[in-house]
Amino acid sequence: MAATRRPGRNHLFVPGPTNIPDRVQRAMLVPSEDHRSVEFPELTKPLFEDTKKVFGSTDGTIFLFPASGTGIWESALTNTLARGDKVLASRFGQFSHLWIDMAKRLGLDVVVQEEAWGTGADPAKIEQALRDDKNHDIKAVMVVHNETATGVTSDVGAVRKAIDAAGHPALLFVDGVSSIGSLPFNATEWKVDCAIAGSQKGLMLPAGLGVICVSPKTIKIAEGSAGSNDRLARVYFDWEDHKKQNHLGYFPYTPSLPLLYGLREALACLFEEGLENVYHRHHVLGEATRQAVAAWGLKTCAKEPKWNSDTVTAIVVPEGVDAAKIIKHAFVRYNLALGAGLSEVAGKVFRIGHVGDLNELSLLGAIAGAEMSMIDNGINVTPGSGVAAASSYLRENPLSKS
Repeated sequence: MAATRRPGRNHLFVPGPTNIPDRVQRAMLVPSEDHRSVEFPELTKPLFEDTKKVFGSTDGTIFLFPASGTGIWESALTNTLARGDKVLASRFGQFSHLWIDMAKRLGLDVVVQEEAWGTGADPAKIEQALRDDKNHDIKAVMVVHNETATGVTSDVGAVRKAIDAAGHPALLFVDGVSSIGSLPFNATEWKVDCAIAGSQKGLMLPAGLGVICVSPKTIKIAEGSAGSNDRLARVYFDWEDHKKQNHLGYFPYTPSLPLLYGLREALACLFEEGLENVYHRHHVLGEATRQAVAAWGLKTCAKEPKWNSDTVTAIVVPEGVDAAKIIKHAFVRYNLALGAGLSEVAGKVFRIGHVGDLNELSLLGAIAGAEMSMIDNGINVTPGSGVAAASSYLRENPLSKS
């Protein structure tokens, strides 16, 4: 039996994939073309330079892969490390866990620093671990900038200071999948050696385009050991193949043409708004969501304000309530897609993503829907309380600085 049509748009408020601007969708409606033509570099060459701006990089190298963020994780590890190399990683959520799991499966020796879910990377512990590593066996430090499972943002700048304070040569790898394009990111200032992004978050595209920004230092490391027998195996994600083609405006294999055209338009959207305004808008929307949570009498998964993410808020439901029921009801009854709790917080939280192409009224719709779903599921929330608190904050805090 066919499902009954639900009128109106689906309200997408997971922390990725995010809403795609209409102009970006139109830009992706392109016919197939010859990706080896003499005109093709007119599209691609500017992308390699313009994308660096979103990473806050002045000297990095951009690689664009037909992949998700997971693929770009693999690219960072396999192009720089050898089997048995030691890496240091903080685990405080599902996505930091998955990166650690990948590193182990690739044959790396992972030193895991366990942190409470709801907190982030601890620069002091990272510094001490590096000071204790007298022989410099640790080759890289892996940090998730924005942990979407718990709504936590770590201080990457502080991690870089910790590495420098320890006088350690370890590379700094940062997962910026749910932060780059939405939160301030300074790859050059923070001396990030590999910064990873996915197209389906702040870049406001469908999933399928993975982006990595690689520092000059890391490029040299990869070049210096490209032929080593103990290097991790790679073919599809090999940077050397891309370097031979990218500077000419081409790729070593067939790229996703619609996503490249979409990326050009998405970057235009970000630059027209202004990156500082983009970051400010996300902060205002994030704080408005937190105001709603407080008005409901609930708590966020982030244990202290310093951990608050401006792209996603994970909301802890009362004891005895199954958050999965709130999410399912919101989708079936109100056509609202909320993020589910993952792993350790499964059934304990639901998540409101406030990332990408959103404004005040968009967010208020999500808050209203979440509020109604909670009330329908027996949570003692005052009707209208979250909407009132969020709207009051939004009226007093414009989304644009200018």
